[in-house]
Amino acid sequence: MIRILIADDHAVVRAGIRQFIAGHEDLTVVAEAANGAEVLECIRKGELDVVVLDISMPGRSGVDTLRSLKRARPELPVLILSGFAENLYAVNLLRAGAAGYVSKEAAATQLVAAIRMVAKGRKYVSPAVAQLLAEGLSIKDQDQPVHSKLSQREFQIFCKLAKGQGVSKIAEELFLSVKTVSTYRSRILDKTGMKTNADLTYYAIKNELIN
Repeated sequence: MIRILIADDHAVVRAGIRQFIAGHEDLTVVAEAANGAEVLECIRKGELDVVVLDISMPGRSGVDTLRSLKRARPELPVLILSGFAENLYAVNLLRAGAAGYVSKEAAATQLVAAIRMVAKGRKYVSPAVAQLLAEGLSIKDQDQPVHSKLSQREFQIFCKLAKGQGVSKIAEELFLSVKTVSTYRSRILDKTGMKTNADLTYYAIKNELIN
């Protein structure tokens, strides 16, 4: 039996996933979480085989939660479930340690197949993500989107800056010094060729990296 934790801030989404899973004898939902703090509490308290994690949650984001979760339980597979299109986040999250990425618009059968696959210790990659990975190997650097040049930590801080968070707030959330976050910000602006946080916000909204 595959024991699953569903992490999403919308109760109706959690209920829908429960319903999808209920008809499969080898799958069972043993816990739910509405935010990152609850996710980390659940993995400390219960026996789990797979975490189905939304990346857009209040407070600690899904990206932050993924990092913390992999530090606490590196062997526990995390399947990202997101409303964002696969071409925006999937590759970065797989590099950050996710075992797979499924769009919320995908068929329920795809979600179930993904859960079973990551529970076996394998990566789940949809045909669309596989194509992205293949293109990433073949296309020239100048043809890739600007944000693909960023490291995982830089991309994480980029998204927070784009959402309007200040350097001090980001430093507090990520347990970094203000100086370190400021250095990351400078590096991000340099790599992207942008000059201000407003430029980052405009780019992120235009490319649907934030909502």
